[in-house]
Amino acid sequence: MAWMKRMNDALGYIEENLAGRIDHAQAAKIACCSVHHFQRMFSFIAGVPLSEYIRRRRLTLSAFELQTTGGKVLDIALKYGYDSPEAFARAFHALHGVAPTAARNSGVPLQAYPRMAFSLTVKGEVGMKYRIEQTEAFSVVGFKERVPMKDAFQVIPRLWEQAKEKGQMDQLIELLWSEPTRMPRGILGICADGNFGTNDEFDYYLASLSDREPAEGMEKLNFPKSTWAVFEITPDLDVQGIWQRLYTEWIPTSEYELANVPGIECYCPPGHHPQAEVWIAVEKKQGR
Repeated sequence: MAWMKRMNDALGYIEENLAGRIDHAQAAKIACCSVHHFQRMFSFIAGVPLSEYIRRRRLTLSAFELQTTGGKVLDIALKYGYDSPEAFARAFHALHGVAPTAARNSGVPLQAYPRMAFSLTVKGEVGMKYRIEQTEAFSVVGFKERVPMKDAFQVIPRLWEQAKEKGQMDQLIELLWSEPTRMPRGILGICADGNFGTNDEFDYYLASLSDREPAEGMEKLNFPKSTWAVFEITPDLDVQGIWQRLYTEWIPTSEYELANVPGIECYCPPGHHPQAEVWIAVEKKQGR
């Protein structure tokens, strides 16, 4: 399947450049998606952030070299992207539990993380309820926070609680009710690109649709005219589950691929059914 081949080709690029500079944008280009989606897709499919996978692979290969060659620790550290022997030693010890020099000794236990390969297993016994929506260009206004990818599912719920405590949620509700009825209508949680893929962080907005200029402490984010796949959040399928099944089941078997537009969690006003949705921008696969 083309989608799976592109992901494995991107992994091949990463593997070929472990002893050098890995360009996340180039890996994403090979996978035919944005850096934002490639980073998220990798994390959900592999169960580990891309940066952590690269770290583990580099430290696995460095342990092999320490065991089988007479290379200096400094040279091996520099080869695998560490600026100093001290930084390399800390990372090596965190993964392997021993200092780099100890890895040369007989009988020392070490960790090995082999190269990953993606394969597709389509279960299909549980349906995914979705609909396709078309929107014109729109803007949102809200509060932006920088979120680390590896802690996103712990940090983001806290941001929502803090927004309630600070009165920010009241501001977003006021914006929601003061604007004409447009979609997506609700209090929005938006994962935006920022420098995503470079420093393992992304911008997260708590926002509402609005054409107003942002008040002090708020920011505006613009969206282009887009096609969206909209998935219902349910007790049996939360936000994390939607993203995971999107990447592993829906995209590989649908007529769509991901567009380079931030994803949106939409928590709808009373009377709307469903009460919560995930909006994911898509476009028709090439040649379809």
